[in-house]
Amino acid sequence: MVESARLDAGHGPSAAEESTASPDSKSSGKGNGQLFRTAAAEAGLVPGSRDWNALEERYDRHFPDLSRLFRSLYGSRPDVEEQLAALVAEMARSWQNRPADLKQLDDGREDNSDWFQSNRMLGGVCYVDRYAADLEGVRARIPYFKELGLTYLHLMPLFLAPEPLSDGGYAVSSYRKVNPKLGTMDQLRALAAELRANGISLVVDFIFNHTSNEHEWAQRAVEGDPRYSDYYWIFPDRTMPDAFEQNVREIFPEDHPGSFVQLPDGRWVWATFHTFQWDLNYSNPEVFRAMAGEMLFLANLGVDILRMDAVAFIWKQLGTPCESLPEAHTLLQAFNAVCRLAAPSLLFKSEAIVHPDEVALYIDPAECQLSYNPLQMALTWEALATRNVALLAQALERRHNIAPGTSWVNYVRSHDDIGWTFADEDAAEFGINGFDHRRFLNSFYVNRFPGSFAHGVPFQDNPRTGDCRISGTTASLCGLEDGSAEAIRRVLLTHSVAFSTGGIPLLYLGDEVGQLNDYGYAQEDGHEADSRWVHRPQFPAEKYAKRLDAATPEGAVYAGLRRLAEVRAATPELAGTRLVPFSTNNSAVLGYQRPGVGTTVLALANFSDGPQVVSAETLSGFAAEALDLFSDVPVRIDEGLVLRPQDYAWLRVVPAD
Repeated sequence: MVESARLDAGHGPSAAEESTASPDSKSSGKGNGQLFRTAAAEAGLVPGSRDWNALEERYDRHFPDLSRLFRSLYGSRPDVEEQLAALVAEMARSWQNRPADLKQLDDGREDNSDWFQSNRMLGGVCYVDRYAADLEGVRARIPYFKELGLTYLHLMPLFLAPEPLSDGGYAVSSYRKVNPKLGTMDQLRALAAELRANGISLVVDFIFNHTSNEHEWAQRAVEGDPRYSDYYWIFPDRTMPDAFEQNVREIFPEDHPGSFVQLPDGRWVWATFHTFQWDLNYSNPEVFRAMAGEMLFLANLGVDILRMDAVAFIWKQLGTPCESLPEAHTLLQAFNAVCRLAAPSLLFKSEAIVHPDEVALYIDPAECQLSYNPLQMALTWEALATRNVALLAQALERRHNIAPGTSWVNYVRSHDDIGWTFADEDAAEFGINGFDHRRFLNSFYVNRFPGSFAHGVPFQDNPRTGDCRISGTTASLCGLEDGSAEAIRRVLLTHSVAFSTGGIPLLYLGDEVGQLNDYGYAQEDGHEADSRWVHRPQFPAEKYAKRLDAATPEGAVYAGLRRLAEVRAATPELAGTRLVPFSTNNSAVLGYQRPGVGTTVLALANFSDGPQVVSAETLSGFAAEALDLFSDVPVRIDEGLVLRPQDYAWLRVVPAD
């Protein structure tokens, strides 16, 4: 019975099932439906109270969507009514338990729903243990975060996870417990409140494709509990795993072949990534409810944004690749509807390292309001290696503008490796063979190509095919290990793009002082097989100590990034994400426009090693004089503009008369 239910999951209710659904579940949610009244009363809400009325109003607005989405996933099940009622009860309890200050935040952000699109937004990301030892260490660094200008802090996975094989914390054993090496849940709650008081939003990862094999649910499944066995994709033999694997790709073949691992009792469990990360079975609505409960728990803790990890993999269907299926989007929309009811200020951030066309599908006010921008990141590095901006300019023209009410998170590099995610069909328009070009980029960034400045380290290297991905800090990939001025300029050039294209710029903390690769990473227990630890070094105290000395590489990088942040914050045209292409008619110079009210900011970036000219003819659509936003000095552009090597400019321009 379990296996047949799994195979049928995702087909949704028939027309007959829709027509016979209960009146309350098919209602518009207006007013005082019995489902709402029962759930609210059982949660302890008082009819007519402010909390009752607020939840009722949101129920009226959002329950119809939630009901529709939930039914499209689970409508073929006989227990769908009971499952939906239990979900509404969970939301009502969560709302009743939501702290008053967070409810006040909900109200404020509903009145200012575009708060995250401000040009004052600046993000930072770090591992708690490596950057600050523990949560108290993070709290002690809040004055520095304010000095840097952060308004958004992403703390990498900090919940209980198996040691030492935790996949950097992405194998979560409990969302209700902080890793004891980092602190306690009470400390995390207090940190969230203090960050919020200082204008900094807290971001954490919500790893919802899988749990660790040490999670309570997984342990109960191993013991043979049929309820928890159905929380995962567990099969008695290889029949179904073999059928699924005909269409599913291997993600980490070096860890284990295929997508399944065998349990001690002979059964097989789905493990897309590592052997100790078991995929959750969302064809079971109890799993949806359980994970919704974990999500609301984190929201009530004071988390502002959840990074939704591995979103492409969350729905499985036999005969498909089990990636980016339509039901994956339905699941995200349903989780979003849950939050609109019970934690309205919570936002989702998509992490989908897939084809560029698929990345965009996750970005929607009703799905993920924020999304990493992996294509822009990869093509920024591509342009730096080739000194040619064609692919990057094409991506900005075709793939940058997204739905109103959403935003990119733009980054030069993250905690993860760099993969060359451009579309082969896009590259082919410039006569570029995608396979060969990726091999060149891999060779360039691991310093196997003549003339390369980069000091990257291969990740998942396959010498036979030339396939790999790239690890390395921004500074090392830009060549700063030799301390050269060119390397400093490359660091600032790449960040100038992330700060000005539109969206929230995100710094991997330590990069703002030019931190270098940690080549001793392999000596740490559990890290020897994962080169990504080379760019996750411990807090570089000696570099931070030099950050205010502009004569040092650390000071030059820090001053340059602080200036980027200051100018961005003072430039209203850089709010939001809208971008208008601008052809510089120079293959080495990237150009784009950020329109405002009556004025436009023209951004230019020279990716070459020599001076480059943007001609007077190219700039003839603008008035003769522009304002250089970095110097705050008017400049003449009617005779053309010269950019020095690895230089950039933000110019406030107006149309020519």
